[in-house]
Amino acid sequence: DLLADIAADVRHDIGEIMDPDALALAMRGCQAVFHVAGAVGLEGKRDRTRLGSVNVLGTATVMNVALDLGIQRVVHTSSIAAIGRPDGTEVTIDEESEWSSSSANSEYALSKRDAEWEVRRAIAEGLDAVMVNPSLVFGPGRSGENTQRIVETVRDQKLPAVPVGGTNVVDVEDVAAGHIAALERGRTGERYILGSQNLSWREIIDTLAAALGVETQSRTLSPRLALALATGFEVLGLIPGIKPMITREAARQTARRFRYVNDKARSELQMDFRPFSETAQRLAAALQPSTTTAA
Repeated sequence: DLLADIAADVRHDIGEIMDPDALALAMRGCQAVFHVAGAVGLEGKRDRTRLGSVNVLGTATVMNVALDLGIQRVVHTSSIAAIGRPDGTEVTIDEESEWSSSSANSEYALSKRDAEWEVRRAIAEGLDAVMVNPSLVFGPGRSGENTQRIVETVRDQKLPAVPVGGTNVVDVEDVAAGHIAALERGRTGERYILGSQNLSWREIIDTLAAALGVETQSRTLSPRLALALATGFEVLGLIPGIKPMITREAARQTARRFRYVNDKARSELQMDFRPFSETAQRLAAALQPSTTTAA
């Protein structure tokens, strides 16, 4: 339903990402494969099994089938999380940054790191593959999913407070363009950060509020309070059917500021990234109710 006008031109093969037969059916006859399937995981360690199955085993299966079928090139959708987030309040990260153990590395980050290892293993076995590492992706989408939840919370003025940290953001259309650029120009075995701007959470929320025409949230959420609230939410999350609004992993991440360098994507992939203010305007326009005229 998100493919709009081109939906009729897309062939759908339905199957599990861990099923090599289903993957072979879908991939046979293709020159290139974009491996974009993945589990995000927002409930902390409770997601470990699913993250390992989908992100790690699923990636390994995709790479194995691509090798068996002689696929000419695979573009693997990784994440900035796979590069790792070192301890520290403000850290600058690029594609060459080495993974280090840190409380800022979530279960999701670990699974995406391990998925990259599967890609590199397949490359060593002869596969031509390249990796892209999007930052926090914003763009029009389904209500309540992914970063759309943040946008809708700001629109409805239900954000209780703004975290003190920051991250890198990117428009979904630039992420799509980055995948195509990686297919055409990326070097085998390399990773490319697809990110636009390094912003504080205050800047992200204020930019969204301005585009949506609502008042911004003035309160700031301290790291200590965020961790305490997350602990309480995780306790409530032990009750079947209740998902925690924020986990301790997320609380630790949003309390820190991580800066990412996109020079490699700009130079090698010839990428250009739109500013977040433009993305916020697109999001605001997409949320406006459509009007119809009755005759």
